[in-house]
Amino acid sequence: MKRRKFIGNTAQAGLVVSFLGLHACKEAKKEAPEQDAAMAEEESTAPFFKLSLAQWSINKMIRNDGVDPYTFAEKAKEWGFTGLEYVSGLYYPELEKEDFSDTAMQAFVAKCNTEASKHGMKNLLIMVDGQGPLAAADEGERDKAVTNHFKWVDAAAAMDCHSIRVNLQGSMEKDEWTAASVDGLTKLSTYAKDKNINVIVENHGGPSSNAAWLANVMAEVGMDNCGTLPDFGNFCIRREDGSYYESKCLEEYDKYKGVKELMPYAKAVSAKSYSFDEEGEESRIDYTRMLKIVKDAGYTGHIGVEYEGVDLGEKEGILATKNLLVNAAKNLG
Repeated sequence: MKRRKFIGNTAQAGLVVSFLGLHACKEAKKEAPEQDAAMAEEESTAPFFKLSLAQWSINKMIRNDGVDPYTFAEKAKEWGFTGLEYVSGLYYPELEKEDFSDTAMQAFVAKCNTEASKHGMKNLLIMVDGQGPLAAADEGERDKAVTNHFKWVDAAAAMDCHSIRVNLQGSMEKDEWTAASVDGLTKLSTYAKDKNINVIVENHGGPSSNAAWLANVMAEVGMDNCGTLPDFGNFCIRREDGSYYESKCLEEYDKYKGVKELMPYAKAVSAKSYSFDEEGEESRIDYTRMLKIVKDAGYTGHIGVEYEGVDLGEKEGILATKNLLVNAAKNLG
């Protein structure tokens, strides 16, 4: 091909390409506002929080049906969650065999990290139970409980969690419980601070379900890495047999007042659910009212779904709670 003819053909082709490019730009400009509007609408309807799953929601699957606890990340991903809240006790059958040895704890951490990474999930916290009473009246017993929690602080740090959730069991008398709680939490939080881990307390029966008492403990501890995990339920402060969980509740703290009192110290939030009515609303808890309290406190982190009912299967209860959270958030505008 002659150079002049090539240049001419190239010039003509360039005009065609330019025209097509201009046309494409015009079409893109037409589509852009629609895409921007769709993205804006999606952002405006998204809840103010992120969704995590509390592993206790599948405790029956694990304890009764033999489901592998290490499938937690896979299930949470499948059901539309982004964060994981582990329950230490669901791994005790294997860990206790090795007396919680370093090797056993490291294996636990490695397996959890592998599964979380595989499914693109974020490890958030470990709910620690059965490691001794952090609010025991006896200092020796309390110190042993503090030390027992150290391994879980280390595990949480190795899993890139932000917190471990602890219980404040021990004395049932206000002043004694308060003093013991402040001491136990201060010692554990001091250890956890260097690991960049928060120590957070759930309202979880007995004195800890008296939100005013628990908020006062937080104020007395006064450490940045010591906080609360307000749970929408769990506000029974006195039971028939004096236990924390099992017998009939004789006295319950106002749950809405309680969550409001605990939110200034909150580093996580638990959306407890028990049963649902025909409209999909929680039968015992006004979720819209609860979420307004959480939102008004400026909280924008993960809210963990913790289904604890019997009317639905665990998967169905989890999804019903998740849907209720999203819908209730829309009610707030």
